[in-house]
Amino acid sequence: MRLSQYFIPTLRETPKEAQIVSHRLMLRAGMIQQSSAGIYSWLPLGLKVMRKIEQIVREEQNRAGAIEVLMPTIQPAELWQESGRYDDYGLEMLRIKDRHDRDMLFGPTNEEQITDIFRSHVKSYRALPLNLYHIQWKFRDEVRPRFGIMRGREFLMKDAYSFAIDAEAARIEYNKMFVSYLLTFKRLGLTAIPMEADTGPIGGDMSHEFVILADTGESEVYCHKDWMNYSLDAGEVDYNADLQPIVDRFTELYAVTDEKYDAADCPVPAEKLMTTRGIEVGHIFYFGSKYSTPLGASVADETGKQCDVHMGSYGIGVSRLVGGIIEASHDDKGIIWPQSVAPFDAVVINLKPGNADCDKVSEQLYQQLLAAGHDVLLDDSTDSPGAKLNAMDLIGIPYQIVIGPRGMKDGIVEFKIRKTGASQDMSPDAAGQAVLEHLAGQDTI
Repeated sequence: MRLSQYFIPTLRETPKEAQIVSHRLMLRAGMIQQSSAGIYSWLPLGLKVMRKIEQIVREEQNRAGAIEVLMPTIQPAELWQESGRYDDYGLEMLRIKDRHDRDMLFGPTNEEQITDIFRSHVKSYRALPLNLYHIQWKFRDEVRPRFGIMRGREFLMKDAYSFAIDAEAARIEYNKMFVSYLLTFKRLGLTAIPMEADTGPIGGDMSHEFVILADTGESEVYCHKDWMNYSLDAGEVDYNADLQPIVDRFTELYAVTDEKYDAADCPVPAEKLMTTRGIEVGHIFYFGSKYSTPLGASVADETGKQCDVHMGSYGIGVSRLVGGIIEASHDDKGIIWPQSVAPFDAVVINLKPGNADCDKVSEQLYQQLLAAGHDVLLDDSTDSPGAKLNAMDLIGIPYQIVIGPRGMKDGIVEFKIRKTGASQDMSPDAAGQAVLEHLAGQDTI
């Protein structure tokens, strides 16, 4: 993509309303624009990042055996009245009426909707276990929407829902999602720590929230320092095997948010305890028959007896992750994207459009990287060299090739790595090859 034909409305100054790093950088990088309080338009750069995150989430859900559907944003109130949550959910639910005066709502979550789908079509234990998910916009009418997309009213979310014949089978499905989340966040370049959590309005008796560490996080986090040495590789995971040992390994170390922290009862010695802040990016729940019983979601077991199915739900804030990644990965120049979700793989920066040598080499490198199958930005704008370099650091594209008239006199360009700040002068051919070699290892964060 040529920058002269693209739309990235960057800002030099930080808008006054931006209170946290991700909000400031997303506005300055031209990723979003506020439409109303807590509601944003996603501009091309922000949308590209969000779609890449969405695809990684989708791939890992599919790999774990979940099946994608798509449910509506507007739901009938009757379903929520059946479950008993319509009046209990509170003012965060946006309640509306259609032209026939029927009570409707803009879905904040989908337990009732998915249970209705299940009860309409599944009648036998032979169809179990089943896990259905979708990636859809949600709306929760926050009293104080703030921090940009981190606590907005409208957000994109992946929510999955599992159905099993009993508690034991439901735990197997829970473990699959637990492990899937570990792999998902690793692919996003994040260390996400699973922590025991309250179930809140979702309900249930088992829950973990996945928290990424960031100095600007909304919650205080207390965890064992050894957490920083924990990692899970995809090659370790067989979804047809018993995943409990993996779950045990990632829950044996102490990790809680401030809601569950008790200094008098903390089992970790002070020298091993890390106190920091974190951002919740995922939450999983097991809630048994909380929804299946009132909504009549039952199947015939092996004996023909009707049994209410056991359910779990599993959420990942897809749009929230855009801000979460920025909070965890930035410097004073701007965003540092993990390669897996960067809006472009690399950028070729022509410091002097109109200069024959600069134009020729910029075009050659641009076409070379495109031909190799990479998503490349060519900065052919007429901005000053300083403005160009500052904008690309702000946007956070992982690899930069800078072509200027001075270097062209000696037949060299500059190759830069955004994450480390390393740079090196080399021939254009060597710079193109350097980008390709780094991109070949893009899954290594």
